[in-house]
Amino acid sequence: MWTRHNGPVPVPKILLYYRFTPLADPEAVRLWQWELCRSLKLRGRIIVSPHGINGTVGGAVEACKQYIKACRTYPAFRDIDWKWSEGTGLDAEGYSLDFPKLRVRARDEIVSFGVPGEVEVDAEGIVGGGTHLSPDEVHELVESHPDAVFFDGRNAIEAAVGRFRGAIVPDTSTTHDFVRELDSGKYDHLKDRPVITYCTGGIRCEVLSALMRHRGFEQVYQIEGGIVRYGERFGNTGLWEGGLTVFDKRSVVDLGPDATVIGRCHRCGEPTSRLQNCSDPACQERLVTCPGCGDDQNWCGGHTPTPAG
Repeated sequence: MWTRHNGPVPVPKILLYYRFTPLADPEAVRLWQWELCRSLKLRGRIIVSPHGINGTVGGAVEACKQYIKACRTYPAFRDIDWKWSEGTGLDAEGYSLDFPKLRVRARDEIVSFGVPGEVEVDAEGIVGGGTHLSPDEVHELVESHPDAVFFDGRNAIEAAVGRFRGAIVPDTSTTHDFVRELDSGKYDHLKDRPVITYCTGGIRCEVLSALMRHRGFEQVYQIEGGIVRYGERFGNTGLWEGGLTVFDKRSVVDLGPDATVIGRCHRCGEPTSRLQNCSDPACQERLVTCPGCGDDQNWCGGHTPTPAG
């Protein structure tokens, strides 16, 4: 085995997790999480709220294991469903190359739909959310109910590079847009049909499915563990098409070999799963952009900015 210094080369890993549970003192939990991650050289993003915790952190595999062990000592976090994936590497000091820094914040919501007062949480999780389905149960439901539809719980750019076959993709840029979309009436024809919501790791659909049920959607489901768990079970052999957008340096990952490329470059239309931030520092858009168009720095949000001077 290759070694570095006096031991084996550390293996980079990334953890994705969440837990809906009442937290009486989110700020105290935030401070604990900050110190815990800092001591283990973990980087990433963690949000703590009165509704629970949501995080993605990366570092050496042993540090990730110690992090999980420490979190399990806190009763509210004992049953977190941890999702593991491969990191791209570690720097000379042992920090993840997939995240530039560690951010731990306390907010009103762990997923920002903009309706904290509409979300009810107890020790079991979200109250009134959709029925959880395992990946196999998703296939069973689709087979037994041909009128079932997939409903994407992510933003439109994420869906542009990968989604379930035939999925409905709402017109959204942020999670705040979902409330507007649901209240618009454009999906009312789905209220008596089986609706399978899905998102990356499952957290957004916990809230989205509850919001849909509050608005009269009768048969709402969510995929247990999100696209990540579905991909672990079926890879690219099931109902998924394309790549999966992630929120670290990797940007987009495939669920398995021979992934179909469904994304199209926003400038030239060439097939690609590549995402790139807008070239204008003042612009917050991330767009599907092929390598050739991405090398041209003079573009912004689908239009060419006026040269300075």
